[in-house]
Amino acid sequence: MTIPLVVGVDGSEASLEAVDWAADEAVRHGVPLHLLHAAPRDHEVSDVIGHASERAVKGAPTVRLSSEVLHDDAASALVDKGRNAFALVLGSRGLGDLAGMLLGSVSLAVAARSDCPVVVVRGAAEHRNDRFESVVVGVEEGEGSGTAVQFALREAQVRRCRLVAVHAWSTPLGALTPAQAPSWYALEAHRRSPAQVLDDALRTPEEQYHDAQVSRRVIEGPARQALLEAASEADLLVVGARRRQGHLGLQLGLTNHALLHHAPCPIAVVPRI
Repeated sequence: MTIPLVVGVDGSEASLEAVDWAADEAVRHGVPLHLLHAAPRDHEVSDVIGHASERAVKGAPTVRLSSEVLHDDAASALVDKGRNAFALVLGSRGLGDLAGMLLGSVSLAVAARSDCPVVVVRGAAEHRNDRFESVVVGVEEGEGSGTAVQFALREAQVRRCRLVAVHAWSTPLGALTPAQAPSWYALEAHRRSPAQVLDDALRTPEEQYHDAQVSRRVIEGPARQALLEAASEADLLVVGARRRQGHLGLQLGLTNHALLHHAPCPIAVVPRI
């Protein structure tokens, strides 16, 4: 049986926008869509699921749909469902969040604890409706960006759009001072160039998705700024996250935290294998 794409719903407009996005995503990938509403046992359950189901079918009539209501806190229920899910999809803010919050507490908790990719649906309608025909993925130094690149290439393929791979790098502070230049240059001689980092990260996934349109961007500067600028003309931003050593969940890091709060388009956080 095909594992489902799971979307959390609470009746808020943000969660209904997540339902719209998730219904289209499920159809694109040919997977079922599962709507999940979590509420405390003493909480009166309204027709949140019914309303969300109608919205999903209206936007994507061919979607294979199921739903359930669980009496549990929302973050725990979603993380548990995510252990057997294609991905978890969430709105950027829920009904219980304070006015002015950039990212809801449930969405942040799930992104930090999930075992599967988590998509937080953010941005204006033009960013949620595939207007830009572009998926952006952040590529870091090291070997940890493989799963994020794989996820992003698959998204670009099913959307029939281009992938923009971004690697941001910075010269170490003080690296160019006369006193430290020799040791820094010796270190750099054994490191890959920024362009090589991108090429290495894309080589194996590109062999699998050989018909993908991929462009590379090497940018000197903070990763947060580089990715936010690239995402301003994207339908989806994809980033990787390391798993915590000895603990459940992910190390989101400062850059991913900033992107989850400020990304102008939907953002997918993909656990590294």
